[in-house]
Amino acid sequence: MSSAFPEIYLVRHGETEWSRSGRHTGRSDIPLTEVGEAAAGKLAERLSGLSFAAVWSSPSARARKTCALAGFGSGAVIRDDLAEWDYGAYEGITTKEILAGHPGWQLFRDGCPNGETPADVGARADAVVEALRQVSANILIFSSSHFLRVLAARWLGLPPEGGAHFVLDTASISVLGFEHDLTEPVIRRWNNR
Repeated sequence: MSSAFPEIYLVRHGETEWSRSGRHTGRSDIPLTEVGEAAAGKLAERLSGLSFAAVWSSPSARARKTCALAGFGSGAVIRDDLAEWDYGAYEGITTKEILAGHPGWQLFRDGCPNGETPADVGARADAVVEALRQVSANILIFSSSHFLRVLAARWLGLPPEGGAHFVLDTASISVLGFEHDLTEPVIRRWNNR
């Protein structure tokens, strides 16, 4: 189903060792696994035939490598506001390990000590949404799971905490867009693998 309105394609980076094991990977530059590289390469075929006014990428090596393997690396603009959530003290730690010391903790509600709060990530997502609306054309974005989930929530006008309701697999493609007019933002497709 195509749209007469701009569409924003969101691509989560390919698998890394930490994404496979469930470790929070914010600002650490963990490389793609062989599986992650293969999946990133297959994105080229999945995105074939689509045209984009711009390609934006998180500064992380995993997002940039996914972008390059998908065939969009040469034209990508690196945007710091697309970086993954800063997990602070929880960087490299699994949710299970965090919950052992902090029962009831939820990332999208509580944020991370010495890292970002949901409001911090929401503010970055709002800047991206504003930039997307200014361009008003098809754009391809490469980033990480938790940031993209907050971006989707803010696109819809939900609070940053709303990102908790969206799950993203590695090397997945999601599409934000509009329904009847530019005042009706929607999710057109989500977590396609």
